[in-house]
Amino acid sequence: MRAHRWLAILPAIGMLGGLPLANRVEPYVLGLPFLLFWIVAWVLITSGVMGLIYALDRTATAASPAVRSVVGDEEGAGEGEGEGEHG
Repeated sequence: MRAHRWLAILPAIGMLGGLPLANRVEPYVLGLPFLLFWIVAWVLITSGVMGLIYALDRTATAASPAVRSVVGDEEGAGEGEGEGEHG
């Protein structure tokens, strides 16, 4: 498993682990009670973290010659199927 995938644990720790610290109504942030703001913020941060993991996965996959050869074989596997159907 790639090391950068461990970043996926950060949103869970932030959202669930921080709830005892964020469990209050005051102050209001952007018109939301602080707890609701905390949850919404972590949902947005989760999207960013998952996007970062996706980008790092694509970079690691592109850099790996073994994976490139497997992906290249899979892309060409469907060629030639159905050539006689419309002809």
